[in-house]
Amino acid sequence: MDRPSDIGRFQFVVLSSLRAAQLLRGCVPRIDGGHKRTVTAQLEISLGMVKQDFTPVSVAVTDATPVLVPAAETPTW
Repeated sequence: MDRPSDIGRFQFVVLSSLRAAQLLRGCVPRIDGGHKRTVTAQLEISLGMVKQDFTPVSVAVTDATPVLVPAAETPTW
């Protein structure tokens, strides 16, 4: 199986594992076949059916409650 030239080896492995986890949670595979979920994930990526989204996500903290740690649990370095 050939990985796309625009995806590095490490990125391919990470993306494949994330997609395999989605398939394990019940997502519908985008290809047909009786492959294991890990192979299905790799095939989907190599065929260009799954791509990584680099859109930045902004998180707004609205009602932040401070967490107090008791003195006995405070680490001493």
